[in-house]
Amino acid sequence: MLDSLDPTDRRLLDDFQRDLPLVPRPFAAIGECIGIDEDEVISRLGALRSAGMISRVGATLRPNTAGASTLAAMTVSEGRVEEVAAIIGEEPGVNHSYLREDPWNLWFVATAPDPSRLEASLSRIGARSGLRVLDLRLVRPFNIDLGFRMGGARPEVMPAPRPARPEILWDDDRPLLQAMSTGLTLLPRPFAILGRDLGREESTVIKRIGMLQAAGILSRIGVIVRHRPLGWTANAMIVWDLPAGRIDAAGPALARHAGVTLCYERRTVPGIWDYPLYSMIHARSRPEALAILSEAARLPELSGARHRVLFSTRCFRQTGALIEEKAA
Repeated sequence: MLDSLDPTDRRLLDDFQRDLPLVPRPFAAIGECIGIDEDEVISRLGALRSAGMISRVGATLRPNTAGASTLAAMTVSEGRVEEVAAIIGEEPGVNHSYLREDPWNLWFVATAPDPSRLEASLSRIGARSGLRVLDLRLVRPFNIDLGFRMGGARPEVMPAPRPARPEILWDDDRPLLQAMSTGLTLLPRPFAILGRDLGREESTVIKRIGMLQAAGILSRIGVIVRHRPLGWTANAMIVWDLPAGRIDAAGPALARHAGVTLCYERRTVPGIWDYPLYSMIHARSRPEALAILSEAARLPELSGARHRVLFSTRCFRQTGALIEEKAA
């Protein structure tokens, strides 16, 4: 699919996944960079969104800064996958949901404005399905960016996350964060429209978004790509069984390995799920993904570590996080 795109669309996808210009007319600024006008940038981004190649132009939120989130897993029989996936999908805070090759086969990311509402969401899913839900909370991120160029032989080394400073958050940041997670309006002055909706000045909105990005609350601002429709279909989550004392070295080493697109530590469920270190590999074929994994497994910091490979086979949902619930 990527090879069939014209060069201008490829530049939009490759060059603007992060650091969206925080100026009154960001799409005009993008156009100046690639030699097209503002209207064409907006038109092309709209077409890419309609085609399912991008989910939005907006931001990704660092987990557990302005709200609460977790990765969860369930064991679902083949005959109930559609039913249980629908139950999961009815929860407004679920922003990612995947079927993976493993006895723990249905995985999802649940988000909520606060921990109590996150717990309630997981409880509803468990009660409605009658199945156990593994709650695998984030301990620390080593790489959470997931913005990589589509045209490379493999994803480049991802940037390390900037330190988060949640103490800079204001009470009225939630609606702004929710809007950025949902996505900007594809019109010439999206920050002015956002400001109008929030009752704020355009300049104030732009300045505050910049501050939230600098504080590591917004981990990335730009074009949020859907990788599978663009040919990156062999995506695997690899989980590693390591004692706590080895993760300090293994996590950063794994995050720096070219082709590893996400890396973080999560809580375990002793005796049921004993894998504290997670990594994602996005590739265009299974052999390509497995070659990256083979190289990673030879890193000295991972020597002898037992691991498990969970290829994604189906995506049920991919959207932004829930930071502020809509009023009833």
